[in-house]
Amino acid sequence: MDELRALLQESLNGELYQMTAGGPRKKDGDVRFKVRPVMIRDRLFFQMETFRGNQVFHRNLSGEEACESICEAMAGFRQLSIKAAGFEAEALVSKKGKVTVKKREHEVRRPGAVPDELRMAHNRKKKYILEEGRPVPFLIDLGVQTPDGKTVKSRYDKFRQINRFLEFIADIMPILPKDRCVRIIDFGCGKSYLTFAMYYYLHELCGLDIRVTGLDLKADVIRRCSALAEKYGYQKLDFCQGDIADFVGEDSVDMVVTLHACDTATDYALYKAVKWNASVILSVPCCQHEVNRQIRNDMLAPALKYGLVKERLSALVTDSVRACLLEEHSYETQLLEFIDMEHTPKNILIRAVKKPGGKGLEKETGVKEMTDFLHVNTCLQRLFEEEGKQEHS
Repeated sequence: MDELRALLQESLNGELYQMTAGGPRKKDGDVRFKVRPVMIRDRLFFQMETFRGNQVFHRNLSGEEACESICEAMAGFRQLSIKAAGFEAEALVSKKGKVTVKKREHEVRRPGAVPDELRMAHNRKKKYILEEGRPVPFLIDLGVQTPDGKTVKSRYDKFRQINRFLEFIADIMPILPKDRCVRIIDFGCGKSYLTFAMYYYLHELCGLDIRVTGLDLKADVIRRCSALAEKYGYQKLDFCQGDIADFVGEDSVDMVVTLHACDTATDYALYKAVKWNASVILSVPCCQHEVNRQIRNDMLAPALKYGLVKERLSALVTDSVRACLLEEHSYETQLLEFIDMEHTPKNILIRAVKKPGGKGLEKETGVKEMTDFLHVNTCLQRLFEEEGKQEHS
Protein backbone atom coordinates (compact mmCIF):
# COMPACT_ATOMS: atom_id res chain seq x y z
CA MET A 1 0.00 0.00 0.00
CA ASP A 2 3.03 2.31 -0.07
CA GLU A 3 2.15 3.59 -3.56
CA LEU A 4 -1.41 4.32 -2.48
CA ARG A 5 -0.23 6.09 0.67
CA ALA A 6 2.15 8.26 -1.36
CA LEU A 7 -0.64 9.14 -3.79
CA LEU A 8 -2.96 10.07 -0.93
CA GLN A 9 -0.33 12.23 0.74
CA GLU A 10 0.07 14.10 -2.54
CA SER A 11 -3.69 14.46 -3.01
CA LEU A 12 -5.02 15.33 0.45
CA ASN A 13 -4.76 19.10 0.32
CA GLY A 14 -6.79 22.12 -0.74
CA GLU A 15 -6.30 21.34 -4.44
CA LEU A 16 -8.30 18.09 -4.20
CA TYR A 17 -11.68 18.05 -5.91
CA GLN A 18 -12.95 14.58 -5.01
CA MET A 19 -11.98 10.94 -4.49
CA THR A 20 -14.37 8.12 -5.31
CA ALA A 21 -13.92 4.43 -4.46
CA GLY A 22 -15.73 1.76 -6.46
CA GLY A 23 -15.78 -1.95 -7.14
CA PRO A 24 -16.68 -3.31 -3.68
CA ARG A 25 -15.31 -6.79 -2.94
CA LYS A 26 -18.14 -7.79 -0.57
CA LYS A 27 -21.84 -7.69 -1.31
CA ASP A 28 -22.80 -7.01 2.31
CA GLY A 29 -20.24 -4.28 3.05
CA ASP A 30 -19.73 -0.67 1.98
CA VAL A 31 -20.73 -0.19 -1.66
CA ARG A 32 -18.65 2.97 -2.22
CA PHE A 33 -17.20 6.01 -0.53
CA LYS A 34 -16.35 9.57 -1.51
CA VAL A 35 -13.86 12.04 -0.05
CA ARG A 36 -13.88 15.79 -0.58
CA PRO A 37 -12.23 18.77 1.15
CA VAL A 38 -14.31 21.00 3.43
CA MET A 39 -13.53 24.07 5.52
CA ILE A 40 -14.77 23.98 9.11
CA ARG A 41 -14.03 27.05 11.20
CA ASP A 42 -11.21 28.01 8.86
CA ARG A 43 -9.55 24.59 9.12
CA LEU A 44 -9.16 22.15 6.24
CA PHE A 45 -10.79 18.76 6.77
CA PHE A 46 -11.73 15.92 4.46
CA GLN A 47 -15.30 14.66 4.53
CA MET A 48 -15.54 10.91 4.00
CA GLU A 49 -19.00 9.86 2.82
CA THR A 50 -19.55 6.10 3.07
CA PHE A 51 -22.51 4.31 1.46
CA ARG A 52 -23.73 1.08 3.03
CA GLY A 53 -27.04 -0.39 1.86
CA ASN A 54 -29.63 2.35 2.28
CA GLN A 55 -27.50 4.27 4.75
CA VAL A 56 -24.95 7.06 4.31
CA PHE A 57 -22.31 7.90 6.94
CA HIS A 58 -20.24 11.09 7.15
CA ARG A 59 -16.95 11.74 8.93
CA ASN A 60 -14.82 14.89 8.88
CA LEU A 61 -11.15 13.90 9.15
CA SER A 62 -7.77 15.58 9.28
CA GLY A 63 -5.38 14.87 6.42
CA GLU A 64 -3.54 12.20 8.40
CA GLU A 65 -6.77 10.59 9.60
CA ALA A 66 -8.18 10.61 6.07
CA CYS A 67 -5.05 8.94 4.69
CA GLU A 68 -5.24 6.11 7.24
CA SER A 69 -9.02 5.67 6.84
CA ILE A 70 -8.82 5.51 3.05
CA CYS A 71 -5.94 3.01 3.10
CA GLU A 72 -7.91 0.81 5.48
CA ALA A 73 -11.15 1.12 3.49
CA MET A 74 -9.46 0.31 0.16
CA ALA A 75 -8.93 -3.27 1.32
CA GLY A 76 -12.60 -3.69 0.40
CA PHE A 77 -12.52 -1.94 -2.98
CA ARG A 78 -10.90 -2.50 -6.38
CA GLN A 79 -10.31 1.09 -7.49
CA LEU A 80 -9.97 4.67 -6.30
CA SER A 81 -10.42 7.62 -8.66
CA ILE A 82 -8.90 10.99 -7.77
CA LYS A 83 -9.56 14.39 -9.33
CA ALA A 84 -7.37 17.30 -8.25
CA ALA A 85 -6.38 20.68 -9.62
CA GLY A 86 -3.08 19.44 -11.08
CA PHE A 87 -3.84 15.84 -12.03
CA GLU A 88 -6.25 12.94 -12.24
CA ALA A 89 -5.31 9.49 -11.00
CA GLU A 90 -6.71 6.01 -10.60
CA ALA A 91 -5.43 3.44 -8.12
CA LEU A 92 -6.24 -0.22 -8.83
CA VAL A 93 -6.00 -2.66 -5.91
CA SER A 94 -5.65 -6.40 -6.51
CA LYS A 95 -6.99 -9.13 -4.23
CA LYS A 96 -3.50 -9.52 -2.76
CA GLY A 97 -3.25 -5.81 -2.05
CA LYS A 98 -0.96 -4.86 -4.92
CA VAL A 99 -1.57 -1.25 -5.98
CA THR A 100 -1.22 0.02 -9.55
CA VAL A 101 -1.40 3.79 -10.03
CA LYS A 102 -2.29 5.46 -13.32
CA LYS A 103 -1.82 9.22 -13.29
CA ARG A 104 -2.43 11.98 -15.82
CA GLU A 105 -1.14 15.50 -15.26
CA HIS A 106 -3.28 18.44 -16.36
CA GLU A 107 -1.87 20.85 -18.90
CA VAL A 108 0.49 23.47 -17.52
CA ARG A 109 -1.36 26.56 -16.35
CA ARG A 110 -0.31 29.88 -14.95
CA PRO A 111 0.33 29.72 -11.18
CA GLY A 112 -2.89 29.62 -9.22
CA ALA A 113 -5.07 28.91 -12.23
CA VAL A 114 -7.39 26.01 -11.44
CA PRO A 115 -10.11 24.67 -13.76
CA ASP A 116 -13.54 25.81 -12.57
CA GLU A 117 -14.80 22.23 -12.43
CA LEU A 118 -11.94 21.25 -10.14
CA ARG A 119 -12.11 24.11 -7.66
CA MET A 120 -12.52 23.00 -4.07
CA ALA A 121 -16.17 23.18 -3.08
CA HIS A 122 -15.61 25.41 -0.06
CA ASN A 123 -13.74 27.98 -2.20
CA ARG A 124 -16.89 28.51 -4.28
CA LYS A 125 -19.96 30.27 -3.06
CA LYS A 126 -22.37 27.52 -2.05
CA LYS A 127 -25.19 27.35 -4.59
CA TYR A 128 -28.44 26.94 -2.69
CA ILE A 129 -31.86 26.21 -4.16
CA LEU A 130 -33.03 29.44 -2.51
CA GLU A 131 -30.15 31.66 -3.54
CA GLU A 132 -28.46 34.06 -1.17
CA GLY A 133 -29.05 37.65 -2.18
CA ARG A 134 -32.42 36.97 -3.81
CA PRO A 135 -35.30 38.16 -1.58
CA VAL A 136 -37.96 35.56 -0.81
CA PRO A 137 -41.06 37.07 0.87
CA PHE A 138 -41.71 34.33 3.43
CA LEU A 139 -38.03 34.21 4.46
CA ILE A 140 -38.12 37.96 5.10
CA ASP A 141 -41.32 37.75 7.18
CA LEU A 142 -39.98 34.79 9.13
CA GLY A 143 -36.80 36.70 9.96
CA VAL A 144 -34.38 34.59 7.93
CA GLN A 145 -33.61 37.26 5.30
CA THR A 146 -33.32 41.03 5.29
CA PRO A 147 -35.53 42.93 2.78
CA ASP A 148 -32.62 43.07 0.29
CA GLY A 149 -32.22 39.27 0.36
CA LYS A 150 -29.23 38.95 2.67
CA THR A 151 -29.31 36.07 5.12
CA VAL A 152 -29.56 37.22 8.75
CA LYS A 153 -26.33 36.05 10.38
CA SER A 154 -28.04 34.60 13.45
CA ARG A 155 -30.48 32.70 11.20
CA TYR A 156 -27.95 31.24 8.79
CA ASP A 157 -28.33 27.74 10.24
CA LYS A 158 -32.08 27.96 9.57
CA PHE A 159 -31.34 29.12 5.98
CA ARG A 160 -29.06 26.09 5.46
CA GLN A 161 -31.66 23.77 7.00
CA ILE A 162 -34.39 25.04 4.67
CA ASN A 163 -32.18 24.54 1.62
CA ARG A 164 -31.10 21.09 2.79
CA PHE A 165 -34.75 20.12 3.08
CA LEU A 166 -35.43 21.41 -0.43
CA GLU A 167 -32.61 19.22 -1.71
CA PHE A 168 -34.53 16.20 -0.41
CA ILE A 169 -37.67 17.54 -2.09
CA ALA A 170 -35.78 17.96 -5.36
CA ASP A 171 -34.62 14.33 -5.16
CA ILE A 172 -38.16 12.97 -4.96
CA MET A 173 -39.84 15.47 -7.31
CA PRO A 174 -39.58 13.10 -10.34
CA ILE A 175 -41.81 10.65 -8.44
CA LEU A 176 -44.64 13.16 -7.98
CA PRO A 177 -47.43 13.16 -10.58
CA LYS A 178 -47.29 15.92 -13.21
CA ASP A 179 -50.75 15.41 -14.78
CA ARG A 180 -52.86 16.34 -11.74
CA CYS A 181 -52.81 18.23 -8.46
CA VAL A 182 -50.30 16.79 -5.98
CA ARG A 183 -51.75 16.40 -2.46
CA ILE A 184 -49.30 17.05 0.40
CA ILE A 185 -49.90 16.96 4.16
CA ASP A 186 -47.42 18.52 6.61
CA PHE A 187 -48.04 17.18 10.10
CA GLY A 188 -46.77 19.27 13.02
CA CYS A 189 -45.88 22.20 10.78
CA GLY A 190 -45.03 24.64 13.61
CA LYS A 191 -43.95 28.06 12.32
CA SER A 192 -43.90 26.48 8.86
CA TYR A 193 -40.50 27.59 7.59
CA LEU A 194 -40.25 24.36 5.64
CA THR A 195 -43.92 24.26 4.65
CA PHE A 196 -43.65 27.65 2.95
CA ALA A 197 -40.32 26.65 1.41
CA MET A 198 -41.83 23.45 0.00
CA TYR A 199 -44.80 25.30 -1.49
CA TYR A 200 -42.61 28.08 -2.92
CA TYR A 201 -40.18 25.60 -4.49
CA LEU A 202 -42.67 23.13 -5.96
CA HIS A 203 -45.31 25.63 -7.09
CA GLU A 204 -43.58 28.97 -7.64
CA LEU A 205 -40.20 27.73 -8.91
CA CYS A 206 -41.06 24.35 -10.46
CA GLY A 207 -44.62 25.10 -11.60
CA LEU A 208 -46.25 21.99 -10.10
CA ASP A 209 -49.95 22.02 -9.34
CA ILE A 210 -49.98 21.22 -5.61
CA ARG A 211 -52.27 21.54 -2.60
CA VAL A 212 -50.57 21.62 0.79
CA THR A 213 -52.14 21.44 4.24
CA GLY A 214 -50.17 22.22 7.40
CA LEU A 215 -51.46 20.84 10.69
CA ASP A 216 -50.43 21.96 14.17
CA LEU A 217 -51.86 22.04 17.71
CA LYS A 218 -51.15 25.73 18.39
CA ALA A 219 -53.96 28.07 17.37
CA ASP A 220 -51.79 31.23 17.36
CA VAL A 221 -49.25 29.55 15.03
CA ILE A 222 -52.01 28.46 12.64
CA ARG A 223 -53.49 31.99 12.57
CA ARG A 224 -50.12 33.55 11.72
CA CYS A 225 -49.29 30.99 9.03
CA SER A 226 -52.75 31.34 7.48
CA ALA A 227 -52.35 35.11 7.35
CA LEU A 228 -48.95 34.79 5.65
CA ALA A 229 -50.28 32.32 3.07
CA GLU A 230 -53.09 34.74 2.24
CA LYS A 231 -50.63 37.65 2.05
CA TYR A 232 -48.47 35.81 -0.52
CA GLY A 233 -51.45 34.63 -2.56
CA TYR A 234 -50.69 30.96 -1.92
CA GLN A 235 -54.21 29.82 -2.69
CA LYS A 236 -53.55 26.10 -2.33
CA LEU A 237 -51.65 26.33 0.96
CA ASP A 238 -53.88 26.11 4.02
CA PHE A 239 -53.33 25.52 7.73
CA CYS A 240 -55.51 23.67 10.24
CA GLN A 241 -55.41 23.33 14.01
CA GLY A 242 -55.61 19.79 15.25
CA ASP A 243 -53.98 16.61 16.47
CA ILE A 244 -52.27 14.26 14.03
CA ALA A 245 -53.89 11.18 15.58
CA ASP A 246 -57.39 12.62 15.02
CA PHE A 247 -56.87 14.05 11.54
CA VAL A 248 -59.51 12.83 9.07
CA GLY A 249 -61.02 13.91 5.78
CA GLU A 250 -58.50 12.56 3.27
CA ASP A 251 -58.78 9.40 1.21
CA SER A 252 -55.55 9.71 -0.77
CA VAL A 253 -52.35 11.71 -0.22
CA ASP A 254 -49.28 11.81 -2.46
CA MET A 255 -46.70 13.00 0.08
CA VAL A 256 -46.64 13.18 3.87
CA VAL A 257 -44.15 15.40 5.64
CA THR A 258 -43.60 15.35 9.38
CA LEU A 259 -40.87 17.56 10.82
CA HIS A 260 -40.09 17.39 14.53
CA ALA A 261 -43.49 15.99 15.44
CA CYS A 262 -42.97 15.11 19.09
CA ASP A 263 -42.68 11.52 20.32
CA THR A 264 -45.53 9.26 19.11
CA ALA A 265 -47.05 12.00 16.89
CA THR A 266 -44.50 10.88 14.30
CA ASP A 267 -45.85 7.32 14.53
CA TYR A 268 -49.42 8.45 13.85
CA ALA A 269 -48.22 10.49 10.88
CA LEU A 270 -46.30 7.54 9.42
CA TYR A 271 -49.24 5.20 9.98
CA LYS A 272 -51.63 7.55 8.21
CA ALA A 273 -49.16 7.95 5.34
CA VAL A 274 -49.06 4.18 4.85
CA LYS A 275 -52.85 3.90 4.99
CA TRP A 276 -53.13 6.66 2.36
CA ASN A 277 -50.64 4.74 0.22
CA ALA A 278 -48.55 7.93 0.00
CA SER A 279 -45.85 7.80 -2.67
CA VAL A 280 -43.36 9.74 -0.53
CA ILE A 281 -42.79 10.14 3.21
CA LEU A 282 -40.28 12.62 4.65
CA SER A 283 -40.01 12.56 8.42
CA VAL A 284 -37.61 14.18 10.88
CA PRO A 285 -38.58 12.65 14.26
CA CYS A 286 -38.25 14.41 17.59
CA CYS A 287 -38.30 13.61 21.31
CA GLN A 288 -38.48 9.81 21.18
CA HIS A 289 -39.54 9.35 24.81
CA GLU A 290 -41.67 6.22 24.42
CA VAL A 291 -38.86 3.70 24.00
CA ASN A 292 -36.76 5.48 26.64
CA ARG A 293 -39.46 4.66 29.20
CA GLN A 294 -39.58 0.99 28.16
CA ILE A 295 -36.12 -0.15 27.13
CA ARG A 296 -34.41 -2.67 29.36
CA ASN A 297 -32.02 -5.53 28.80
CA ASP A 298 -29.73 -7.32 31.22
CA MET A 299 -26.87 -7.52 28.73
CA LEU A 300 -27.09 -3.79 27.96
CA ALA A 301 -27.64 -2.74 31.58
CA PRO A 302 -24.06 -1.39 31.99
CA ALA A 303 -24.72 1.04 29.11
CA LEU A 304 -28.36 1.82 29.86
CA LYS A 305 -27.55 3.03 33.39
CA TYR A 306 -26.18 6.20 31.81
CA GLY A 307 -29.05 8.55 30.99
CA LEU A 308 -27.42 10.10 27.93
CA VAL A 309 -26.59 6.71 26.40
CA LYS A 310 -30.08 5.41 27.13
CA GLU A 311 -31.66 8.49 25.54
CA ARG A 312 -29.62 8.30 22.35
CA LEU A 313 -29.93 4.53 22.00
CA SER A 314 -33.70 4.81 22.49
CA ALA A 315 -33.93 7.43 19.76
CA LEU A 316 -31.90 5.33 17.32
CA VAL A 317 -33.91 2.20 18.10
CA THR A 318 -37.19 4.11 17.64
CA ASP A 319 -36.21 5.42 14.21
CA SER A 320 -34.80 2.05 13.16
CA VAL A 321 -38.10 0.39 14.05
CA ARG A 322 -40.00 3.01 12.08
CA ALA A 323 -37.80 2.51 9.02
CA CYS A 324 -38.11 -1.28 9.21
CA LEU A 325 -41.90 -1.15 9.50
CA LEU A 326 -42.08 1.09 6.44
CA GLU A 327 -39.93 -1.44 4.58
CA GLU A 328 -42.34 -4.17 5.61
CA HIS A 329 -45.11 -2.11 4.00
CA SER A 330 -43.44 -1.88 0.59
CA TYR A 331 -41.41 1.33 1.02
CA GLU A 332 -37.81 1.84 -0.05
CA THR A 333 -36.57 3.48 3.15
CA GLN A 334 -33.43 5.40 4.03
CA LEU A 335 -32.17 7.05 7.22
CA LEU A 336 -30.29 10.18 6.15
CA GLU A 337 -28.42 13.00 7.84
CA PHE A 338 -30.63 16.08 7.73
CA ILE A 339 -28.21 18.72 9.00
CA ASP A 340 -24.81 18.66 10.73
CA MET A 341 -24.68 17.14 14.20
CA GLU A 342 -23.03 20.33 15.49
CA HIS A 343 -26.35 22.15 15.03
CA THR A 344 -28.72 19.61 16.59
CA PRO A 345 -28.61 15.93 17.62
CA LYS A 346 -32.11 15.52 16.12
CA ASN A 347 -30.76 15.26 12.61
CA ILE A 348 -32.08 11.99 11.19
CA LEU A 349 -34.48 12.18 8.26
CA ILE A 350 -36.53 9.14 7.31
CA ARG A 351 -37.11 9.13 3.55
CA ALA A 352 -39.51 6.46 2.29
CA VAL A 353 -40.61 5.98 -1.31
CA LYS A 354 -43.39 3.57 -2.22
CA LYS A 355 -42.24 0.74 -4.46
CA PRO A 356 -44.05 0.53 -7.80
CA GLY A 357 -46.90 -1.93 -7.41
CA GLY A 358 -46.02 -2.52 -3.74
CA LYS A 359 -48.98 -3.52 -1.59
CA GLY A 360 -49.39 -4.69 1.98
CA LEU A 361 -46.83 -6.60 3.96
CA GLU A 362 -43.81 -7.45 1.85
CA LYS A 363 -41.18 -8.97 4.10
CA GLU A 364 -40.14 -9.54 7.69
CA THR A 365 -37.26 -7.35 8.84
CA GLY A 366 -36.59 -8.93 12.23
CA VAL A 367 -37.86 -5.85 14.01
CA LYS A 368 -40.19 -7.90 16.27
CA GLU A 369 -37.28 -10.01 17.53
CA MET A 370 -35.22 -6.87 18.20
CA THR A 371 -37.95 -5.07 20.12
CA ASP A 372 -38.71 -8.23 22.15
CA PHE A 373 -35.01 -8.40 23.02
CA LEU A 374 -35.15 -4.82 24.28
CA HIS A 375 -38.58 -5.22 25.93
CA VAL A 376 -40.15 -2.40 23.93
CA ASN A 377 -43.30 -2.10 21.87
CA THR A 378 -43.62 1.14 19.93
CA CYS A 379 -46.72 3.08 19.03
CA LEU A 380 -46.27 2.38 15.30
CA GLN A 381 -45.96 -1.35 15.99
CA ARG A 382 -49.19 -1.29 18.00
CA LEU A 383 -51.04 0.63 15.28
CA PHE A 384 -50.11 -1.97 12.66
CA GLU A 385 -50.76 -4.86 15.07
CA GLU A 386 -54.24 -3.54 15.87
CA GLU A 387 -54.97 -3.16 12.18
CA GLY A 388 -53.89 -6.75 11.60
CA LYS A 389 -56.25 -7.98 14.34
CA GLN A 390 -59.17 -6.08 12.81
CA GLU A 391 -58.46 -7.52 9.36
CA HIS A 392 -58.48 -11.08 10.74
CA SER A 393 -61.49 -10.67 13.01
